Amino acid sequence: MSVKEASSGRPISVEEISAHNSIDDLWVVVDGIVYDLSDFAPEHPGGVEVLLQHAGRDATAAYSEVHSPSLISASLPASRKMGILDVSTVTEEWAQPQSTAANQPAKGKGTKPPLSSIINAHDFRLAAQQSYTPKAWAFMTSAATDCLTMERNSSTYNDIILRPRVLRDVRVADVSTTMLGHRISTPIFIAPTSMGKLFHPEGERELGRGAQRVGIPQCVSTSCSFPLPEVMDAVEEKKSADGADVPVYFQLYVDKDRRKSEKLLRLVRERGVKAIFVTIDAPVIGKREADERLKADETMKLPMSGMKAKNDTKGGSLGRIMGQFIDASLTWDDITWLRKAAPGLPIVLKGIQTAMDAVKAMEAGVEAIYITNHGGRSLDTAPATILVLLELQKCCPQIFDKMEVYIDGGITRGTDIFKALCLGAKAVGIGRGFLFALNYGKEGIEHFVNILTDELETTMQQCGVTSLDQVHPGLLHTGAVDHLVPGSEEHPYAKWRPKSRL
Repeated sequence: MSVKEASSGRPISVEEISAHNSIDDLWVVVDGIVYDLSDFAPEHPGGVEVLLQHAGRDATAAYSEVHSPSLISASLPASRKMGILDVSTVTEEWAQPQSTAANQPAKGKGTKPPLSSIINAHDFRLAAQQSYTPKAWAFMTSAATDCLTMERNSSTYNDIILRPRVLRDVRVADVSTTMLGHRISTPIFIAPTSMGKLFHPEGERELGRGAQRVGIPQCVSTSCSFPLPEVMDAVEEKKSADGADVPVYFQLYVDKDRRKSEKLLRLVRERGVKAIFVTIDAPVIGKREADERLKADETMKLPMSGMKAKNDTKGGSLGRIMGQFIDASLTWDDITWLRKAAPGLPIVLKGIQTAMDAVKAMEAGVEAIYITNHGGRSLDTAPATILVLLELQKCCPQIFDKMEVYIDGGITRGTDIFKALCLGAKAVGIGRGFLFALNYGKEGIEHFVNILTDELETTMQQCGVTSLDQVHPGLLHTGAVDHLVPGSEEHPYAKWRPKSRL
């Protein structure tokens, strides 16, 4: 309920609000609306103490740091909305936000440099490291156990050599392409990432605005900081302003309670999302030690999954704790259920890591597969994603004629994008890079995409290529990594077999 919608409620003075400041009689103001939290306070996932710090006062600033705007109005019954703040009674002292050393979020290390000084993806990372909170930085950059897969995702690209072609007319290069039939400006999309409000007050809403601004798709996560309608509202505001029709996709973690997923998928269809990206590489959450070491903010709650942050004996990993709703029983047979739950929407399987599973996906009739290892966050020592793309070319090249193939993991340069496209990827997803760029809002998103697109264009032109339908594997030399690419499902010499084979 907005202030406008509450305009029929009675104006309430600061003096009256201030009188309701105890555990048994607790009022707060959020976005100009007065709420009675007396019954809710004992059940607050972040504890009673944080509510008492704002009892009888304006809690908008503290609330907005960790919650989406609509959460409180959607969670509380109408009877708990007491009226609207009488702004004529607000005093300077009352308007000051309450803060204590205990409840202040940890601040970043310093001020970020100006956006104009950022000239590559690595600069965005350094700027984020300087200005994001320790917990935000740990959540974003952590990976499973020893972080080997995360590192290899990136380093393996360095071992693939370009083979330039010369004396071609390359005055103009066109980087536009399509993704599931939708025209996009460059072969990049925003990979689904969680809890965007850790990095920007508008989180995924601002990512959506930036994506529309540069004509690339955004894939919204089930673990988004905002309800899907609020993200789509931000996207549609930008669409209506520019007249663009850039697709939005939705990443689905299947809930243990399938009815919740079915309800969410109905909403996805109603709001015009163009495809479902079903995550299949994280039936359980990997051990992300950097994230475990820092305590989670227990006031945080995700609106679509309903999960609440907490700390336990293992630590405070947001990924592990917030992912406890995920259904680990999901199998190939459930693709039929997905088709029924989201009729008419393309299905993309997100998390393919072997040729065997790519073939299964083709046989299941999905529209696309997404090669990813969750940025190295799920299973350490899983293969670098570009090696999986090579495995598909080696073991099942027919899948490229049947499905679109996307890839993410370790992509920080235009040369990385070019190499993935030469090996058959239709588009590349980037996750962490966009969260680093979100440090600068939608302008940062635009600048980040422009940098990578410029690098891609330069790489194309120096390799004698002027459009993406001209890329091919012959533009690469992969000899340095070919020995890491399996040739079949079987091990080359170890012949031991369990009684029951996967």
